[in-house]
Amino acid sequence: MPHQLDDVSWPVSTARLTLRRARPDDADDVLSYRSLPNVVEWMGDPPDDFHTRFAAPERFGVLLLIERAGAIIGEVMIKIEDAWAPLRMMSQAQGVQAELGWSLRPEETGKGYATEAVEAAIRICFEELGLRRVFASCFAANTPSYRLMERVGMRREAHTVLDGLHPSGEWMDGYYYALLADEWRGNL
Repeated sequence: MPHQLDDVSWPVSTARLTLRRARPDDADDVLSYRSLPNVVEWMGDPPDDFHTRFAAPERFGVLLLIERAGAIIGEVMIKIEDAWAPLRMMSQAQGVQAELGWSLRPEETGKGYATEAVEAAIRICFEELGLRRVFASCFAANTPSYRLMERVGMRREAHTVLDGLHPSGEWMDGYYYALLADEWRGNL
């Protein structure tokens, strides 16, 4: 059985960044960039009850804040999920994969920080949690997001047609990417 995110020794450091679990008192810092037009364009406006949701995020996965020199510059979400399995095999499919998501302050993009943070999240998923698969999705028009997925070694598994409602109110195509632990380790 995989380990839990609570078992990870936080914070986790990379060459330039620190990833740590979000705390309720981080809500205003996160809201400060989640409300910016470049972020709202893809994620939509933060809900009116943002602070309440932020204080109880378990239904959305675990939010890891990305810090550079002690300042919050973004986030990575890890949501551990069950894989599909026949009913008699469900116990083998519980908690074996994770959905990843991320957001960065617009002024911090283009510097490799998101790539570094997502690579760290993938390493946590495979090495520390023992998961077998990670996946992520984005609107097909969100070029920086799918290019990030490709940079970290994820492969495109699907191109969906008009399946996601963009914050603009327009239905848009989507891309789904994934990476298996064996692919990440170079065993496939």
